[in-house]
Amino acid sequence: MNSLERVSLTLNHQKPDRVPVYPLINSVSMQTLGINYEEWSRDVDKCAESIIRATDEIGVDAICTLIDLSVEAADWGQKVVYSEKNAAHPDMDDRLIKSADDYDKIGILDPTKTPRMSEHIELAKKLYEARGQEKPIIGFVFGPLGVLSMMRGQEQMFYDMIKCPDKMNNALHNVTQTLKAFAGALIDAGCHAIMFDTLYSSKTILSPKMWDKVEGPLVEELAEFVRSKGAMVMVHNCGDGIYLKEQINRMHPIAFSMAKLPPDCSSYEEMKEKYGSETTFIGFIEPGWLLAASEDAVREECRKEIDLLAKDGGFILATGCEYPSALDFTMAKLIVEEAETYGRYDK
Repeated sequence: MNSLERVSLTLNHQKPDRVPVYPLINSVSMQTLGINYEEWSRDVDKCAESIIRATDEIGVDAICTLIDLSVEAADWGQKVVYSEKNAAHPDMDDRLIKSADDYDKIGILDPTKTPRMSEHIELAKKLYEARGQEKPIIGFVFGPLGVLSMMRGQEQMFYDMIKCPDKMNNALHNVTQTLKAFAGALIDAGCHAIMFDTLYSSKTILSPKMWDKVEGPLVEELAEFVRSKGAMVMVHNCGDGIYLKEQINRMHPIAFSMAKLPPDCSSYEEMKEKYGSETTFIGFIEPGWLLAASEDAVREECRKEIDLLAKDGGFILATGCEYPSALDFTMAKLIVEEAETYGRYDK
């Protein structure tokens, strides 16, 4: 059974040979070529090669195109800071949207003709051509509010929700139409699924009512579009107290990548009981914890999550967010080993 078959059965809540595994090995893959963050994020050929090499060496069951969270914003003209040791990020001292009037700068883009999104599409194509017949290729797209916050700044964007919602909502509409085209191009490039990052749908940022009012209809539109293209919808949200119920109601994702429990669940068991028939869980190993954890502790955590979440399929063992780029592959290989041995359904 190859990874594509294994993940497909799991997403349909059936039992494959074992629990699929994907410890979100994105930027850490640059170690295979000995390159730095800037080279990895700006050279699509090196990025694709490093991800393919790491995928093969570690033995993960999926490939995700996540590079950094400024890919989309950069193409509207947001200044991005690149460095050797850290992921690319917006220049916080030079936001594109400096005042409410600047929301008018946010028009609808053709992502196939912009610098960074077009390279992201090319990356997806290269990954699909290399491994798409045996592993699912998951295109990563930042949600509308996330993209806008890269250009405006979080605090000011939240203020604008109250002060000038019409201007902000017009910009969000244009961002959403651009993301729709971006997702479509990623699907055309070979992505089996699109994973939307809904960063602001958690209790530590917005209320569920506010999130549902502002971004809910937009991500619902995006999800419906992805399904109309014949691809699967996935969600990533590594926040604390994520609004799982609200996001499922809006997006009906086939899988949900997450790090922590939703606020209406006190345990993995309760979450599996409430939502396990509606989506597949991807998680829940804490990436930061891996930096100091012992191998025995990691094995214990993997086994605990498998015991609590893998029954009847619907669970992919993974880190709750990106695997730390400062680590080597040891812990990632250990996580894969536990899925391959302890995570077998026929044991």
